[in-house]
Amino acid sequence: MTQPLYQSTIESLPLLGRGKVRDNYAVNGKDGDQMLIVTSDRLSAFDVILPDPIPGKGEVLTAVANFWFAKLGHIIPNQLTGIDPESVVAPQERDQVRGRAIVVKRLKPLPIEAVVRGYLIGSGWKDYQATGKVCGIPLPAGLKMAQQLPEPLFTPSTKAELGDHDENIDYATVEKTIGAHLAAQVRDAAIRLYKEAADYARTRGIIIADTKFEFGLDAAGKLYLIDEVLTPDSSRFWPADSYKVGESPASFDKQFVRDYLETLDWNKQAPGPRLPADILEKTTAKYREALQRLTG
Repeated sequence: MTQPLYQSTIESLPLLGRGKVRDNYAVNGKDGDQMLIVTSDRLSAFDVILPDPIPGKGEVLTAVANFWFAKLGHIIPNQLTGIDPESVVAPQERDQVRGRAIVVKRLKPLPIEAVVRGYLIGSGWKDYQATGKVCGIPLPAGLKMAQQLPEPLFTPSTKAELGDHDENIDYATVEKTIGAHLAAQVRDAAIRLYKEAADYARTRGIIIADTKFEFGLDAAGKLYLIDEVLTPDSSRFWPADSYKVGESPASFDKQFVRDYLETLDWNKQAPGPRLPADILEKTTAKYREALQRLTG
């Protein structure tokens, strides 16, 4: 395993910005039509970037996302260009991108996150307990925690600035934000992506409880799947063999870290707390097991 990478330092390309996990650089100049995305080993929880990197996490996320981009490419075009990331940086910077970076088309991201829920958990479960609905969508009475929903729900959210919290929004707000035609395209693509991925993951012993997709447009207004897709960072992955309705399931994702953080006296504001060595090791192992199960 390579040394953990908390933050990339690519000096041969202009830095466009850093997200919670990814560092983005312009390829072909500041206004070029391609971008290098480097997936670091940073971990964010409750929208706070934690001070300790998870060793190997960036490589796992990249491998999982690339697997899904290839598998689901028949549903919607994606951001990948196929260009080797090592070919666009200086020779001494290749170690920083090897196995953890992609070169993508530079697209205009939509200002929403396309969340799809297949199971009742997390904020959806809290919403249901309080209102009988999830994001304004009425559900049958008497559902239990972690129960599979009658049909996957499209429950979009805002895309918050770094440090802020995403907020759930209803479908009408999506239509107002991006227009009715594009909203329908995004909703239909997100649900189809989720269904196909969830059906496949079940054959590999993983339940995908929920996930978030991001989409972008090219200059002609064509829709693309961007960012990451169906990774342990953007999804809840549960082991199918230990899943029980009514219980909060074990997971292959960062829920493990969230659960640990919930035991601390921390107000969920930056700076985040340090993570003990055993939590770091177990988190790395969970991410790697998800990759192994999904891709073999």
